[in-house]
Amino acid sequence: MTPSTSIYIHIPFCKHRCAYCDFNTYAGQEAMIPDYVNALIREMEWIGRQEPGINVPTVFFGGGTPSLLSGPEFASVMSALSSAFNISSDAEVTIEANPGTISPAKLDSIRKAGINRISFGVQSSNTEELRMLERSHDFFTVIEAVSTARKAGFDNLNLDLIYALPEQTLESWQTTVKRVVDLQPEHISAYALTLEHGTPFGKWSQRGLLPIPDPDLAADMYEWTMDFLPQCGYAQYEISNWAKSTLENTDRHSELMCKHNLQYWRSLPYLGLGAGAHGYAGGYRYSNVLRIKTYIDRLTNAKPPNAHYPITPATVNHHKQSLRDDISDYMINNLRLVEAGVADSDFRSRFGSGLMDVFPTEIRELIRNGLLEKKTSDGSEVFKLTRRGRLLGNQVFVKFVG
Repeated sequence: MTPSTSIYIHIPFCKHRCAYCDFNTYAGQEAMIPDYVNALIREMEWIGRQEPGINVPTVFFGGGTPSLLSGPEFASVMSALSSAFNISSDAEVTIEANPGTISPAKLDSIRKAGINRISFGVQSSNTEELRMLERSHDFFTVIEAVSTARKAGFDNLNLDLIYALPEQTLESWQTTVKRVVDLQPEHISAYALTLEHGTPFGKWSQRGLLPIPDPDLAADMYEWTMDFLPQCGYAQYEISNWAKSTLENTDRHSELMCKHNLQYWRSLPYLGLGAGAHGYAGGYRYSNVLRIKTYIDRLTNAKPPNAHYPITPATVNHHKQSLRDDISDYMINNLRLVEAGVADSDFRSRFGSGLMDVFPTEIRELIRNGLLEKKTSDGSEVFKLTRRGRLLGNQVFVKFVG
């Protein structure tokens, strides 16, 4: 029996490709959106025939700029999803959106299509920082987008932020966070800028044309955020994510955590659909072809299914997971959950051995260095990142690789 499996759908279209972005996105190819939507539907049908009756608790439209799709196109995709899979009646269905690409009519149409959560790419409230990031919106657009989403009936919003930008000050970052909190979103994500190889930002920094963000200042920004957001009613449940809670109901934030991303962090299966999408299902990690036209051609000209689940004509790489692969991925993903951590009881039920049977040296060393701590919850030992461990997460994760 296939366990509950989330679905990620990649929409690789953008009006403009930002200089810091290393996602699989393309500007100026919007004319291919109708054919792309048809190819997505064919990929859904393909998997649905391979493995009928998959239960789906969450769907996530990422990009790119998914909000470039029209309301009818979203309706077609959602209808195809419902035909190919068993979408839960209370499924969390998220769309990423740039604040400047939505309108009352667009939000009304995607709401009617079944989308119930929006993640707005805000990044900053500072005009100069947004210009440097080559974002097309300003913060007034963000305010308007949030207001419009509320009027359309959306009661689950995430606002995405980026810190440690070149020449960004601690004060500028604090202003952005405070302005975002004033908008009262249900969820806030904050990620440090990464200068990725091959992006314009990466090339400019290598040539000395872009100041490299100061790691100590980045740590100050992160620590301040960890202290400030709980004062405003946001509980940190993952290294870079906070969900809203209330004084009346301190567990409220558990309802507002991103359920789709929890599927990743708990090492549970998910399907990746679309050009460049990655998936983890049926014991395989796999990825799809990158180019939009190639993706369309592969699905348009595909013969009836002859590959095994979850492989489709769009798949270009797939790897059968070994037990050690799954254990390493489990540790790296689950340790990101700073509240839940890794429970020995859950690890033992999945893999048949205790944590200290598999990683005795690594865990003792990390505890001795102040990066992990051991707690007891519901009769089970639980290992969590310490505050210092959250700052130095990569030093923890590397201990469980390979």
